[in-house]
Amino acid sequence: MDVSVDGTENYVIGVDYGTLSGRAVVVRVRDGRELGSGVFDYPHAVVTGELPEDTAAVAGIRLPGEWALQVPNDYREVLRQAVPAAIADAGIDPAAVVGIATDFTACTMVPVKADGTPLNELPGFADRPHAYVKLWRHHAAQPQADRINALAAERGESWLPRYGGLISSEWEFAKGLQLLEEDPETYAAMDRWVEAADWIVWQLCGNYVRNACTAGYKGIYQDGRYPSEDFLAALNPQFKDFVSTKLEHTIGRLGDAAGRLTAEAADWTGLPEGIAVAVGNVDAHVTAPAARAVEPGQLVAIMGTSTCHVLNGTELRGVPGMCGVVDGGIVDGLWGYEAGQSGVGDIFAWFTKYGVPPDYHDAAASRGLGIHEYLTELAAGQAIGAHGLIALDWHSGNRSVLVDHELSGLVLGQTLATRPEDTYRALLEATAFGTRTIVDAFRDSGVPVNEFIVAGGLLKNELLMQIYADVTGLQLSTIGSSQGPALGSAIHAAVAAGRYPDIRAAAAAMGSEPGAVFTPIPANVAAYEELFQEYRALHDHFGRGTNDVMHRLKAIQRKAVRPLLAPTREGASA
Repeated sequence: MDVSVDGTENYVIGVDYGTLSGRAVVVRVRDGRELGSGVFDYPHAVVTGELPEDTAAVAGIRLPGEWALQVPNDYREVLRQAVPAAIADAGIDPAAVVGIATDFTACTMVPVKADGTPLNELPGFADRPHAYVKLWRHHAAQPQADRINALAAERGESWLPRYGGLISSEWEFAKGLQLLEEDPETYAAMDRWVEAADWIVWQLCGNYVRNACTAGYKGIYQDGRYPSEDFLAALNPQFKDFVSTKLEHTIGRLGDAAGRLTAEAADWTGLPEGIAVAVGNVDAHVTAPAARAVEPGQLVAIMGTSTCHVLNGTELRGVPGMCGVVDGGIVDGLWGYEAGQSGVGDIFAWFTKYGVPPDYHDAAASRGLGIHEYLTELAAGQAIGAHGLIALDWHSGNRSVLVDHELSGLVLGQTLATRPEDTYRALLEATAFGTRTIVDAFRDSGVPVNEFIVAGGLLKNELLMQIYADVTGLQLSTIGSSQGPALGSAIHAAVAAGRYPDIRAAAAAMGSEPGAVFTPIPANVAAYEELFQEYRALHDHFGRGTNDVMHRLKAIQRKAVRPLLAPTREGASA
C-alpha cells in the first residue's frame, strides 16, 4: 500500500517511557528504519527515600519501605526534550511526521483532577506522598492485594483465573485501595485514577482514553466488565464506587488514534499540530510487533530493570501465576498472555553498587570497562556450578508465578572463598531460572512456547543471553533494534495515522530484523537442569508456604519503620 502523502516520505515518532528515562525515536513509515533518537533522564528518577525538595513544600518527608514514586512533570519534559532531540538527530523536516505514539512501564498510576492535573501539582497536596505517581515497582499495597485475592477466591470471582489466580500489589485496584485507606482526603480529591500510559496521551491530544492493554492486564477489565460494586464494597464500603467514579472510561483499541496533537503539545515537541496520537500502550506489549513476534508461540522477553514476558496464543487457557490473559491484548484476534519478573537488571545494579569492593571497580576502570562488563568477563570463565551457589531472584518480590512481593532475595552456598564474580554469575543464573519457571508454567497449561526473542538493554550481555538459552533449552534470538519499545510505539503510530490497516501489516513492514542468535549447548543444558532442580526446590520451599520466614521478616521490618502519616494541608507529616 502507499504509505506516503503526496509522494513524500513520511515519518512517525515513538516515545518509550522507562523507569529512569524517556526515549524518543524517529522512524520511517515505509520500512521502519530508525533515523534518529533522543533520551531524557527523569530529573527526579525514582523517589524512594523522601519527597523531592523542589516539589514538596516541606523538606524531609520520609517514605516507608517498598514505596516507589515519580514526579509527573518529568514525563512532560521527555516530550519537551527528547522528541526535539530525536528530530534534530534524524535531520528530517518535522512537517513530514504524521503520527506519534507512546508506551509506558505498567502499572504506573497518576491521581488527577478532572482536567488531568496531577494532584501533587495542586496547592496543599505537594507534601502528600499519595498525591504523586505510584511507579510500577511501588509494592507497599501488598496487604491490599492480599485482601483482594482472598475475597476473590472466597467468592469465586470469574475474573480471577484470567490472572493466574492472584492480583498483584503493582496493579490499579490494590494501589487505589491503599490510597483510600491511608489517605482518604487525597482519595476524595482525586477525580481520576489514571494509568501513566493514558495520562501522557491525554497530555498530547487533550482526550482521556483508556488503552485496552492496561485496562485488561492491570485494571481487571475482562469481557467488558470490571469487578462489581458488591465485590468492591466487601473490600471497603468506601471503595464501592471506585470503578464508576475514579476508573471507568472509554476503552481505546490498540493502534487506534486517541485524538490529534494539540497546539500546546505541538509547541512542546516541535511537531505539526493535528497529527495522529495513538492510544497508549505498555512497553512490553508494543515490543512484540517491533520484534515481528505477532504469531502464536513467540515469547518476547523485554529485559531491563525488570523483565516482562508477552506471548500470543490461539486459545484461552488458565495459567497459574500469570499477570493476565486478554483478548486482543497484544494484537487483534489472539489471546495475549503476560508474565514477568519484578527484578532483573535492578538486581545486577544493586549488587554492583553494594556488593562489589572498590578494588574491583578500580580494576575495571583501569581496563576501560564498566563494572558489569568486568564481572561478566570474570564470570564467563567459570564452569557451570563451579561457584557452588544458587540464588532466588526475588530482591524486588516475585511477579510470576508466585505473585508475592513480600518475598525477598537469597543467595545460598556462600563461603569465605566466594568472590564477587561468583555471586554475580549466580544472580544472572537466578533470573534465567525465573524465566524458565514462567516458560514451564505456560507449557504445562497448554500454551505453546516455540520461540524465545529478547529485547531491552540486557541483550548486550552475551553471557547472560547464552545462560538463558541453556537454561530454557530454547534458541534465543535478539531484536536487531536497540530501541524495541520505541520502535513498537512508532509502529502503532503508523497504524493510528492510517498508513497501515493493522498492527500485523505494520509489523511486517516496519519491524526489526533479528540480531544475534544463541543456540542451547547440550552439555550446558544438562548442567543447568541439575541446578534448576535446586532452584525449584528453594522456590517452592520459600515461595509456596512451606517456610514463610520472608513474610515474617517483612512484618518485623514494617514494625521497625516509622509508618507513613499523611500530612495535613497546613503542615508536614508528624
